[in-house]
Amino acid sequence: MSHTAIVTGGTRGIGAAISMALSEDGHKVAATYAGNDEAAEAFKTQTGISVYRFDVADFDQCADSVSRIETDLGAVGILVNNAGITRDGTLHRMDFEQWNAVLQTNLSSCYNMCRNVIDGMRERGFGRIVNIGSVNGQAGQYGQVNYAAAKSGIHGFTKALALEGAAKGVTVNAIAPGYVDTDMVRAVPEKVLEKIIATIPVGRLGYASDIARAVQFLVADDATFITGSTLSINGGQHMY
Repeated sequence: MSHTAIVTGGTRGIGAAISMALSEDGHKVAATYAGNDEAAEAFKTQTGISVYRFDVADFDQCADSVSRIETDLGAVGILVNNAGITRDGTLHRMDFEQWNAVLQTNLSSCYNMCRNVIDGMRERGFGRIVNIGSVNGQAGQYGQVNYAAAKSGIHGFTKALALEGAAKGVTVNAIAPGYVDTDMVRAVPEKVLEKIIATIPVGRLGYASDIARAVQFLVADDATFITGSTLSINGGQHMY
């Protein structure tokens, strides 16, 4: 069955792969983005997927944008919370802006988006929420106390909301990707990236399509008995 799906951070990297996969499955997809108009317009032209610009860290913008998306595309049945940023640095050098920006964009955004779709999902007796965490939220990472805290928070958020939605036909799951071949990862210095790849048993970075396939599985209409789970997709780098 076709649903309206929102994918935050849905015009680039992992988010773009998820948006395209859901669109190919017949869903009406709204891909959100924060500020890169050029990339978003190129994505829209290439795929035909609707794009919406707003700040997922701002609750009021999320509320207004969800309302606009539902007017344009219909009631939201699928939400993928994928938007995320990094502001890396060791804690003794990290200022509050670096901490807060990551927590707001990566974690508070899950509340902001879920709060604005959960009532409708419960009323209709159907909903699929997938939150994108990270291997670094499971294992930790040097210089990423902000990112690791936010992604770890996503895993707890997922389990709690899954309990609340279970009786209403709303499943809530998380995916914890390892290192995926995106612009963010490719920005890592080459020597550092080589060391990272050396720790991955399958011997390569992940592909965005690896994550997209898992989202397709979790949002399926018949995926009714999978909720509160975290699916680790990291090439065997961390078994949790």
